[in-house]
Amino acid sequence: GHTDNVGPDDTNMKLSKNRAEEVKAVFVKNGITADQLITEAEGETQPKSSNSTPEGRKANRRVSIVVQ
Repeated sequence: GHTDNVGPDDTNMKLSKNRAEEVKAVFVKNGITADQLITEAEGETQPKSSNSTPEGRKANRRVSIVVQ
């Protein structure tokens, strides 16, 4: 889970963790076992776009899924 840079770091870490956990819950609801999934909170540490525009901040509020 990722966030933009608005707000305190600790709040953004909680938000990104919650965001990732919600996506995990959708996978579990659809038949993937929970022990096959790992969630990580990245907060604002890995921006995809610049946080200087509304569009960039919107792009940074996301969940990245890595399949291994």
